[in-house]
Amino acid sequence: MYLLGYDIGSSSVKGSIVDAQTGKTFAFASYPSHEAIIISKQPGWAEQDPSMWWGNLKVVTARLLEGINAKDIAAIGISYQMHGLVCIDKERNILRPSIIWCDSRAVPYGEKAKEDLGEAWCLQHLLNSPGNFTAAKLAWVKENEPELYKRIWKIMLPGDYIAMRLTGTVCTTVSGLSEGIFWDFHANRTSEALLGYFGFNDTLLPPVKPTFGVQGLLSRTAAEELGLAEGTPVTYRAGDQPNNALSLNVFNPGEIASTAGTSGVVYGVIDTVNYDPKSRVNTFAHVNHKADAPRLGVLLCINGTGIMNSWTRRQVALEGATYPQMNELAAGIPIGSEGLSILPFGNGAERLLENHNPGCSFHGLDFNHHTRAHIMRAAQEGIVFAFQYGIEIMQQMGLKVDKIHAGRANMFQSKVFRDTLAGVSGAVIELYDTEGSAGAAKGAGIGAGIYKDNREAFSTLERLDVITPSHEQEYRAAYERWKSYLNK
Repeated sequence: MYLLGYDIGSSSVKGSIVDAQTGKTFAFASYPSHEAIIISKQPGWAEQDPSMWWGNLKVVTARLLEGINAKDIAAIGISYQMHGLVCIDKERNILRPSIIWCDSRAVPYGEKAKEDLGEAWCLQHLLNSPGNFTAAKLAWVKENEPELYKRIWKIMLPGDYIAMRLTGTVCTTVSGLSEGIFWDFHANRTSEALLGYFGFNDTLLPPVKPTFGVQGLLSRTAAEELGLAEGTPVTYRAGDQPNNALSLNVFNPGEIASTAGTSGVVYGVIDTVNYDPKSRVNTFAHVNHKADAPRLGVLLCINGTGIMNSWTRRQVALEGATYPQMNELAAGIPIGSEGLSILPFGNGAERLLENHNPGCSFHGLDFNHHTRAHIMRAAQEGIVFAFQYGIEIMQQMGLKVDKIHAGRANMFQSKVFRDTLAGVSGAVIELYDTEGSAGAAKGAGIGAGIYKDNREAFSTLERLDVITPSHEQEYRAAYERWKSYLNK
């Protein structure tokens, strides 16, 4: 018996087939091999065509099914890039490209909503400012594309769209509504005040289904397109960061997960309704959240993470250079990059910086001394220092940061990155053999009742490495210099 998980990212679609009994990944596939196209018609804009996600998912599925009988797949789970906006009409046609997570055009709409509704009210009820989240993106569409807005039947998050393509069922989750800033935690329902403020009809929102449980059955059309078995249940759905935490078996208060893909995240679980007064880090419903047993994820997101490293490879490294080669060059440079500091904020407005978009900047660059290798190290250090800047805010909220769980993937494959994060934060880093689509598969196993709980689902999770803090004074000195440039 197998479980199938999809991870719908902005860079690629990943898929895993997991053996339900052993917990081991039987097959893994990713497509495309290069970063998927992000449409940017204006500075600060970022869009993707949802049909591209579906096309990539079809390629991934075909690769996964080599040597597998589709009838042996017991359940399907979905992880997806958070905060995106997908608009469909009554015929379920896509009305416009999805405005994705790193698009910053909606910031003024969220900021005005915060002022008009009241910052205190927003924090107490929504746990966040409307900021640049899905609700604010829809407000932008309503004002700037009014004729298109009139044609919208339902709005969806990227994972809701994929679930609809799989099952024909249009639905969402409480976790999803909270990440779009549609959920009122005080009233335990969609926010009438927010919908009323923006002039949204509540019929635009899909019906709510549990994160774990049957959310729909694979339709005949989708089964024929994908080569899967009609009627296979979709039993789990979550945004990529709650799902990453699930993948690392992070369910309980005080547990922390981190990723460093296109964007970078530190995600900690708390059991009290809490928020950052400036919304620099954000609080959402975690996968196991219940009104009577709160489990909330405090999310620090850095937009300029893997995308900064990718830019460095394309624009700074010699042609054909690989990430492992870059990591090796960076490791040859001393801690602190001999005075070079990079602020990695070049991928849209950063919530960490109160939705400002200062762009990326280099500080202390010496043309007579610094080399490509210095830039490669300073880029990685700058990304980690942005993590640490946010971690300090999370600590002010009462989250204890002494152990970080991460998958050995993306930038966590770099020794420079790992050692810098451990050294500057003082936290032990534990690396595990998992990734998002495998976690989604196990989430599907929980939702289908194949596993009784998360402990059973992740009992075979393999720890690969432990990184303990070292050279802490040197890392802290480099961080304080970096922070001085940010504060200017």
